[in-house]
Amino acid sequence: MSLKNLNANKIHSVLKKKLINKKIKYLFNIFEKELRIKEKFAVAVSGGPDSLALAFLSKIYSIKNKLAVKFFIVDHKLRKESSQEAKKVKNLLKALNINSEILTWNGKKPKKNIQSIARKKRYELLFSKCKKYKTNNLLLGHHLDDLYENFFIRIIRGSGLKGLSSLEKTNQISNINLIRPLLAFDKSDLIFISKHVFNFFVVDPSNKDFKYTRVRIRSFIDEFKKEGFDKNKLFLTIKNLRGSNQTLLFYVEQNKRLNSFLNQKKNELILNEHFFKNPHEVIFRSLIDSIKIIGGKYNTVRGKKIDNILNKIQNNVLIKETLGGCIIKKLNQTVIISKED
Repeated sequence: MSLKNLNANKIHSVLKKKLINKKIKYLFNIFEKELRIKEKFAVAVSGGPDSLALAFLSKIYSIKNKLAVKFFIVDHKLRKESSQEAKKVKNLLKALNINSEILTWNGKKPKKNIQSIARKKRYELLFSKCKKYKTNNLLLGHHLDDLYENFFIRIIRGSGLKGLSSLEKTNQISNINLIRPLLAFDKSDLIFISKHVFNFFVVDPSNKDFKYTRVRIRSFIDEFKKEGFDKNKLFLTIKNLRGSNQTLLFYVEQNKRLNSFLNQKKNELILNEHFFKNPHEVIFRSLIDSIKIIGGKYNTVRGKKIDNILNKIQNNVLIKETLGGCIIKKLNQTVIISKED
């Protein structure tokens, strides 16, 4: 056996010894049940306690299941310290034989909608690397607290059933499976793992900046706790909403399967007249999915624009519209969606 393999085995032994801690062993068992993946995957790491805990748990999982795994650290360069922090995180991971690659967002940075644009750019960088690595599976560090924050943010935005179902354990964007195996974990558990394994995690100052909606929502939830807010009951509410959402998704998938045809040669989707003879929400979601299939964009088109298109289709006034990177036009009783040049 080579010296390199001996060293790797020694480090793997050190990693596994971390599971001697009863709490970490318990949390890993939950993680293992939540993940259940049997092919190679990639992991997004930011350096925060959630993503470092994810890196550790994922590495143990990959060793136990003999799976290849890649770790990607995104440096947004939005703060002066970000590059230094990314290198520190890379070295911390390397010390435990967790090899990672830093992905850098170069170019001009936005002055408005910073978090939203940064998130979009982060996904672009990660998706590109996943495709080069030839994996369709990307693990993300969203946890239980993120689930609750998302729920309240979407209430404020007037979201429907899909939005209020909050973060899904898995969803697919641009043929990449986004997997969130930490949704059953409290942030306090992830902090515990990061401290015990790495004795370090990055504290992002934007997490305390009240100009961001998410930070204000987090403070709002903390105040709610003082009034007897029960997270378990909220989790049950979200779970029930998800059940209703899954039922609706069944009819959306059925509508797409029966009433749309993909012309692969022309890269266009043809929707027949029966596509639009369903309850509004089924048509609404079916059309959004259809636009994503052709447009290839991972961010959802806004609801008002979809409603506007549907209104024109159903009133026979649609001639040609562009939306979500697509050209949408009506021809007799069918609607044709093609990619915008």
